[in-house]
Amino acid sequence: MAGPDSLICTAEELRERSKGVRFTVLRHGQQQAAFAVRYDGIVRAYLNRCAHVSIELDWNPGEFFDLSGLYLVCSTHGAGYAPENGRCRTGPCAGRGLIPLRIEERDGAIYLTDESSELHHG
Repeated sequence: MAGPDSLICTAEELRERSKGVRFTVLRHGQQQAAFAVRYDGIVRAYLNRCAHVSIELDWNPGEFFDLSGLYLVCSTHGAGYAPENGRCRTGPCAGRGLIPLRIEERDGAIYLTDESSELHHG
């Protein structure tokens, strides 16, 4: 395990409104799935857990965007989340949202900087 400022991926792995990168964090003593995507040129990361039902969003590994590229979508029930802030915009998530993780893009790479989470390798 590594602490904050752990490398998630290279910046080039995250293309605009395209496939995301999955990773695992240790948060509050539990391993949790997470992901990062690029939207409007900015990389954002969230726990990979639908606010409607606690299941992972992607329908195939790393496939988080809907066909329009405008929403992050839960493949099971169709809940749609705004990529810029994780807020529920459509479907059964009833105004709830995704849990964001702090990250930073620098020197051609994406780093986890969230003090309440550690990148989990293995």
